[in-house]
Amino acid sequence: MVKTTVYLEERAAVALRRMAAETGRSQADIIREAIGRATQVVGPRRLRSAAVGQGSGDEVARNADAIVREELGRSRR
Repeated sequence: MVKTTVYLEERAAVALRRMAAETGRSQADIIREAIGRATQVVGPRRLRSAAVGQGSGDEVARNADAIVREELGRSRR
C-alpha cells in the first residue's frame, strides 16, 4: 500500500467518523473501499478516435522525419 493524505469537507469527515464507529471499521478501510468502487474498471477501454479518420495510407510513424521536413519546407516558401 501507499500512504496518502486526503482533505475532506467537515460534513464528510463527520459522516466518515460516524460510519467507522457504527460499523467497527477503520476510516482508512472505508475510504479504500469507496475508492476501489469508484475506480473499478467496467470493461476494456476503447479509443473512440482510433481508425475514424481517412488517411493517405502512408506509414506516418515510420516516415515522420521526412514528413516534417517536407511540411516545414512548404511553410518557408
